[in-house]
Amino acid sequence: MEGFSDGVFAVAITVLVFNLLPIGENAHTGDSLTRALLGGWPQYASYAISFLTIGIMWVNHHTMAAHLRCVDRWMLLLNLLLLLGVVALPFPTALVASALRDGSAGAAEVATVAYGLTMISISVAFASMWLYLIAKQGDLARAPMPMQGYTRLRFTGGLFGYGLGVLAAAFWTAAAGLIIYALLAVYYVFNNLPTPSPAEEAAGYGR
Repeated sequence: MEGFSDGVFAVAITVLVFNLLPIGENAHTGDSLTRALLGGWPQYASYAISFLTIGIMWVNHHTMAAHLRCVDRWMLLLNLLLLLGVVALPFPTALVASALRDGSAGAAEVATVAYGLTMISISVAFASMWLYLIAKQGDLARAPMPMQGYTRLRFTGGLFGYGLGVLAAAFWTAAAGLIIYALLAVYYVFNNLPTPSPAEEAAGYGR
């Protein structure tokens, strides 16, 4: 499961760079290239946010895998649901970059909402995997995983954050939604999943 997921994460995060290629397509020399490079800030911003988001999801996915002793069919299916959203993320990333660059009325807001809905689906899948692992820890986990309510809320908090970003983009501005998405990426840098301690692994389940 982990090896297959790593391959999917690698493809998704690499595809993001394709959104930067159109910046220099029609500008090759002189001031035109300079203007094209400076005017490509929507692509740069959306690329950076999505790269950081996918990268942190990959790190947290590895942390989750560190807890696993084995996987069952439901865990594999939930993992596929997560990867479904991860692979789709370059598409709303391109939508946001294109809408911000072209400046069409309302397009940026629609694209930002689409980005947020994709992130909500990813968050639901990730939270489902984690909560399923907790519920089935006796069968799947390498060691007991005591989880307080506030820890679960802290991990699933991003789901509510992305919902807020969607509302901000839909009823306010695209910029507000994008700022919230960027802050959530930073949030998950520091709000990482707990890792099993050596003592917990040594205790295990006696199997």
